[in-house]
Order: sequence, then C-alpha cells, then structure tokens
Amino acid sequence: MTVIWNPWSVVPERTNLGVELATAQVASGLGEKTALLWENAAGAGGSLTYRQLDALSSRLASSLERIGLRRGERVFLRLPIIPEFYVAALAVAKLGGVFLPTSTQFRQGEIEYRLRDAGVAAVITSTHLVEPVEACRLSCPDLRHVIIVPTPDPPTQLGDCLNFNELIATGRESFVPADTLSDDTAFIAYTSGTTGDPKGVVHGHRYAAGNEGLLRWWHCYQPDDVTACPSDLGWMLPVACTFLFSLRAGITTLLYDPLGGKFDAERWFALFAKYRVSNFTAPPTTFRMLMLAAEAARHHDLSAFRHAVTAGEPLPADTLAAIQRHFGVTPYDGLGMSECMIYCYNRVGLPLRPGSCGQPGPGLKLELLDDDCQPVPTGTPGVLAVQRASHPGMMKEYWNKPAQTADVFRGEWYWTGDVLTRDQDGYFWFQGRADDVMKSSGYRISPFEVESALLAHPAVAEAAAVEAPDEVRGRVIKAYLVLREGVEPGPHLAAEIKGFMQRTVAPYKAPRLIEFVPSLPKTTSGKVRRKDLRTRPPTGSDAE
Repeated sequence: MTVIWNPWSVVPERTNLGVELATAQVASGLGEKTALLWENAAGAGGSLTYRQLDALSSRLASSLERIGLRRGERVFLRLPIIPEFYVAALAVAKLGGVFLPTSTQFRQGEIEYRLRDAGVAAVITSTHLVEPVEACRLSCPDLRHVIIVPTPDPPTQLGDCLNFNELIATGRESFVPADTLSDDTAFIAYTSGTTGDPKGVVHGHRYAAGNEGLLRWWHCYQPDDVTACPSDLGWMLPVACTFLFSLRAGITTLLYDPLGGKFDAERWFALFAKYRVSNFTAPPTTFRMLMLAAEAARHHDLSAFRHAVTAGEPLPADTLAAIQRHFGVTPYDGLGMSECMIYCYNRVGLPLRPGSCGQPGPGLKLELLDDDCQPVPTGTPGVLAVQRASHPGMMKEYWNKPAQTADVFRGEWYWTGDVLTRDQDGYFWFQGRADDVMKSSGYRISPFEVESALLAHPAVAEAAAVEAPDEVRGRVIKAYLVLREGVEPGPHLAAEIKGFMQRTVAPYKAPRLIEFVPSLPKTTSGKVRRKDLRTRPPTGSDAE
C-alpha cells in the first residue's frame, strides 16, 4: 500500500500543546470521555476525563503564572507514572513554558547537571523523589521554586517548597493560554551522546501534529482504544506515545505506577483484562518478559488486546514470532530517537518482514549515506539520514550546544548515526551504530557516562563500556576494567564496583557484567577500540 501524504499538511502555523491535547479535545465533544485511567501497586487508582484534565491544567497554569513563572522558562518534571505528570506538562505548555521530562532513576549528579544546563526555574516532583533535588538546590542559581505532589511517604526536610494540590485549588479555570507558534519551544528531552555531557533535545509545539503519521500507520489508534506503556515517563517513548500522541488521538491511556517495583508481567496481564487494554507500547525487553510469563496469561482475558508497537532496540525475528504465537498480536517495530521520534517503521497495510525495521513513514525522506553524505548502493551499509524539511517532528536543536547541533544537521539532512542496509523492495535493516552509543533494555546509554563513573572508583585505572548479548534484555552493559597497580581482581571486587555504580548512576547504566583485563585495545592515537571489545568472545569469567 503506497501512501501519498504530506506530514506538514496537519501542522498549523500557531498551536499550543496544552490547548491542542486538552482544551481542543473538550471543544470537539470529548469532554466526558476518559482521558486517563490510573492505578498503583498498592491498589489505589482513579480516572480523569478530558474536561477534568483541561480544567486542572488551566488551574495549575494560572498559579504557575501567579508565582512568577514566565513564558519560555524551563520546568523540570521528576514524577512517577501518575496523572499529575500530565496535568503539570499541559499546564507548563499552556503557560508557554518549557517542560523537561526526566527519569525518576536519576541520582543527584544527573539531576544537577540538567537543572544547571537548562537553567531550570522550577521543579515539580513528589514527596519521595524530592530529596536529591533539594540536595543540589543551592548549586542551581536559576531554580526559584520546588513544587511537591504530596504522597503518603514521610516528608523529608522540604524547606519552602510549594504544594502542587494547593496551587491547583487556588488556580483559575479561566486561564488564557499563551498564543504560541508551532515552532516555539514546548519541551526539552535530554539524551546521551557518544562522548561528553547529555544533550537537551529541543522540540516545538508542533511535535504531536508533526508525528501524525505515527498515530495513523504505526500505532493505528482507534477511537475506543485503551493504550498503555509500562516505561518511566522520563523517556520519550512513553512521553510521546502515551501522552502527546494518545491525547491528540482522543483515546484513553492507562497509567500504572509500580511504586519503585520491577516490571511484573502477571500484574500487567491482570491490568490488560481489568481495563481492556487494546493498544500496547513497549521496548522488546518488556515483550520478552511477557513471553517468559506466557503461561500466566492464560488466566486472564486478553481478548481486547489487538495492536502493539515496539521501539528502543531492534526486534529480533524470533521474538516477533513468539509474541504472535503467545498473544495473537503482531508488534510493529520502529526505529527512531529523541531527536525525531520514529522515522522508519513497519506500518499497517504493508507486508511485515521479520527482523526489518520497515520503511520510511509516509511523506518522510530517508537516505543511507556514506561519510561524504553520498547515497550508498542498495544492500550496502550506510548511515541513515532524515531529510529535515520532510519531517515536522524533527528537533529544533540541542539546547545551548551549537557545535553538536551542527554535527548532526548536515546540509538538508539529520545524521542519525544508525547504520542500516536497504533491500531492493525498500525495507530497512538495522546493523548497529556509527558511534558507540549503547542500548540496554530500551535505554540509550553513553559509554562516556558509564566509563566516567567507573573511573571514580579508587580501584579502577581504565574503563571501557560496551553492549553484550543477554537472553532476556537483548543487550546489557559490560565493563572491561584495568585495575590500579596492587589491586587484585575477583568476584568480591566486581560486586563492590557494581554496588558503587548503583549508587552513582541510574540503575540501567550500571554494568551487569564486569571483566578485568590487563589492558584495553587502543588506536595509535590512544582511543579505546570499543569495536574490538564488542566482538570479543565471552571468557566465562564475567562477573554478573
């Protein structure tokens, strides 16, 4: 099925995400429709209609304006999977501010970097997540307000923090939203590069409309869908798919907060049955976990489950086949990144080729290029580039990083760094990364960040971090370590270093495998040859 479509055709000159996703949906007749269903691991739950979501976000926006937040200022969201994330993000957008979703797993140093780099004016967080924010408050001169969503957790020393619920209670539903251009900045999503510090990916208010093709031909949203994604709302996959896209589509989204617990496949089967989940988004790791518990699925009614999409890492052909066999659903794989979401995907109406990441979205122009930005022949690996003018969902820039922006905006192209091949029928096949960015359990991870943290341990002289295969997660982080003179390797030291990393960086960045080596392979200029480490066979001495 060939689709002729211009992605820019649905992007207005002026739009505001808060209005588009809430107020406009009420005006279209969806006011009494359920926008959000919510439950947590303790059994608490509730729901919000589109009218309630619109009213609450307007109230909060008016209070944010009253306490002095201004158009264009950045607001950091450190929140679990709860409706307050949606209310906060919509309110900031209505105000004309810029919201920054972030992982709840981040430690103090990771939080402080983002607060300082973006010049954040306010943080909205919850009682049990505020402590590291408070710890770095004095070192963040732009930070004027910390706003707390109360939770049952015992409060820490909160200083002059504001109460989220009180701000809503004292706000005005009659708030007049900012009149924003579609290209005005709406949110910043931080990602990691191959080297250096994390980069803030700047997106405009046009983002949801600019990815309309994904709603139609990847997610295939239907009016009565209930959609869900189990991932932390600090990441672009859930923020895009079960916030920006699902609200634009006017459907119902299920939120489940595990309260710090791990993914529980059987619990999710129960949620599928209870809430009639029909459209599911998750990385391949999550699908593998569901498959491992497939026997338990027989005890739950999954008859509403009709469609699924997956991204974050390639979906192997055998995993696809197993999902189809166990659940009768075909997950549509897609390839993308924070900078321009999913640009190449398997879509409804086209034959699916197991192992392929599909074809360019309708209206998008993709090309495989060599180092000189020249197209490569069919079947030859090349770096995938997206024509900037064809993709209205493309990022505007990296926040305050003009050199890094210029590095990926090469003439008419956005240089993704993904290496693919294309067959004679136009299907793309992922080969790897042109750089050394790692992917584990759907997370995109910079080796620089992992290695820098490892080098802070007193026993480590040199460190290199690479991907390694894993039966459940697909890929995990493996660290090759050269120890300081006089330090003896062994399982005890490996466990100590792992514990150190768990306390220093987000858990998904901590290596699951550690191998002690006498030296690291390097180029003549002294750079570590991570490619050699990635292809090195397992020694059997990995400490897990």
